[in-house]
Amino acid sequence: MSDRPVEVLRVPAFALFWSSSTLGAFTGAVTALAFQVLIVKTLNASPLEIGLLNAANVVPYLLFGLIVGALMDRWRRKPAMVLASVGRALTLALVPVLWFTGTLTVWSFGALLLLFGALTLIADSAAQPLLPHLVPRSQLVAANARLGQAGTVAQTTGPAFGGALVGWLGAPFAILIDAVAYVVSAILLSRIRVEEVRAQRRTDGRHLGHDIVEGLRWTYSHRTLAPMAASVNVWFLGNAIALTAFAPYALRELSLSPLLFGVVLALGGVGGLTGALLAPSAGRRFGVGGAVLAGRSLSAIAWIAVLLLPHTEDSARFVLTISLGLGQFLFGLGMGLEDPNEMGYRQAVAPDHLQARVNASIRTVNRIMFLIGAVIAGGLATAFGYRVTIGVSVVVFVVAALIVLFSPLRLARHEDVVQSE
Repeated sequence: MSDRPVEVLRVPAFALFWSSSTLGAFTGAVTALAFQVLIVKTLNASPLEIGLLNAANVVPYLLFGLIVGALMDRWRRKPAMVLASVGRALTLALVPVLWFTGTLTVWSFGALLLLFGALTLIADSAAQPLLPHLVPRSQLVAANARLGQAGTVAQTTGPAFGGALVGWLGAPFAILIDAVAYVVSAILLSRIRVEEVRAQRRTDGRHLGHDIVEGLRWTYSHRTLAPMAASVNVWFLGNAIALTAFAPYALRELSLSPLLFGVVLALGGVGGLTGALLAPSAGRRFGVGGAVLAGRSLSAIAWIAVLLLPHTEDSARFVLTISLGLGQFLFGLGMGLEDPNEMGYRQAVAPDHLQARVNASIRTVNRIMFLIGAVIAGGLATAFGYRVTIGVSVVVFVVAALIVLFSPLRLARHEDVVQSE
């Protein structure tokens, strides 16, 4: 008999979950592009208004991420995801209604963005802790890899499809198509058959704040999850610095055309898909720690490549595109390798009653670090230029890798967690 595990997509509950997540990723990519066109073209927002509207999606994570995470350890996750999908469909459907009635303004759209961001927070907070109920813990890495592969394809192809859809229908009605997609997603989720254990009632004198503190303390004191969380937090800081500087560096200093810049980013998507395909085998061969360390190291190497490979202002457009694209391919490859292994290990280690809080703790700190990194990048770029700013991000990525290298996480293996249960 073969020792190869059953293909995770053959698990009916996960197949529905994967279908819903894939549709959501594709819809999200289309929605993000339609939102930008709506903000810039339809609403004619000022630069300040554009900045405020772009921040609206992050605000719910910063203000309510820990609270929703604590609540999600007490709520049933599947109904929360279904209701969040229905809520997002209704929210998006309001956009063409407001546009048609002449009441769609920067401020009314900003309010819808806040609501949409809050509903997405609920969906994200429920999805990660629900997954261990749908597949055996031994297959969590494979399941996260399948989700990552589909998500990468959606993010790579979604903007192109979204651009065509917006050009054909206009941004408000393209968003209406996305609303229908969220209804379909809710139907798929509602068909999942899963048993969720009802959370125990809080003891007298214990409130939501105690639950939040318990999640943070458990996450950042765990022998292997603490360095994993610290490493990814630092990685988000470096990612914010690099991404904030990369677009103006490529488009302004190197005079890359928008089309070629899109090709460069698409190569990053190819790298992400390749990494996600290799992630399960990398985790089995090198362990979770080895796969995460490889991913963190590739992040640093990728941005070193962006800085060192030949792409001066006088370089041929082809050379520029290939040089920058190679860096983005390596960056995507690293993310594709590490993310399924990291998520699968995190879901396997955390007990069910702490799943949502562990994810919310790490995710909220990630958002904070990203905002800090974006501010730092703006100051560095203004004072020293884009190349220096990207160089600083390399140092931060190296620190993220060193945290893994010099911690117990380096030797962690997913199989050890599963066998210890």
